[in-house]
Amino acid sequence: MHKQYLTTRLVTEVTAIAREAGALIMEIYARPFSVTEKADNSPLTEADAAAHQLIEQQLTQLAPLLPVLSEEDTASFAGADTQGRYWLIDPLDGTKEFIKRNGEFTVNIALVEHGKPVLGVVYAPALGLCYTAARGLGAQKIDAQGKMSDLTVATHTPKQPWRVVGSRSHAGDAMPRLLAQLGEHELVAMGSSLKLCLVAEGSADVYPRLGPTSLWDTAAAHCVVEQAGGTVVQLNGSPLDYGNTQQLLNPYFLVLGHNQQDWPSLFVAH
Repeated sequence: MHKQYLTTRLVTEVTAIAREAGALIMEIYARPFSVTEKADNSPLTEADAAAHQLIEQQLTQLAPLLPVLSEEDTASFAGADTQGRYWLIDPLDGTKEFIKRNGEFTVNIALVEHGKPVLGVVYAPALGLCYTAARGLGAQKIDAQGKMSDLTVATHTPKQPWRVVGSRSHAGDAMPRLLAQLGEHELVAMGSSLKLCLVAEGSADVYPRLGPTSLWDTAAAHCVVEQAGGTVVQLNGSPLDYGNTQQLLNPYFLVLGHNQQDWPSLFVAH
């Protein structure tokens, strides 16, 4: 399959799937719902499971037919296809935000090729926001009124305070050390993969993730960031990669707009 399979039509089809899953999630969100714990003690709601089933079933209707790796079903994933492609989905990213009912949760659908996210859709159903991107097609944001705008990361200059995205549910002690090194800054709190999207849209300069995440948490928004002109890199500066699906946890990483900061130097052990 040549690279033209990444079309506006495919982005539209995947966006429709994310919106349908979002509508299902919102039906559950509007009423009392059950919460259980997975083996790793992370929460699982009936919305996670319902959205997973819907997305997985709908993706099998698309061409090309590709393997699916979902947070809610890692066991049946046999690996990428012969061209290194697979769907990577988080049916409900930000389950803790969902349980808190603060609206900051998303449906994440990414298409990975040779370890790189080449298509991504991030839909926040409670906020009515949708971020889409595909290699060669740029990145877009569709607001609650349906207005679409192209995304471009911001350029940070040395005299400006840093706009740093932080997690609502996962704060660690490494972040204060980094902020002290950066100097003047303002912290923007946000849940789920929307943190990466804030950098993609130019509302923030950097999102340092100095805590655990999994492949499906980041891939879709990673694509949005890259197509908006930003980067998602490990602390040593090398790109975040999705090629090794035997390792489901991401290393710590940085989501960056344009800036002149030497980031790896901030993480050299003293």
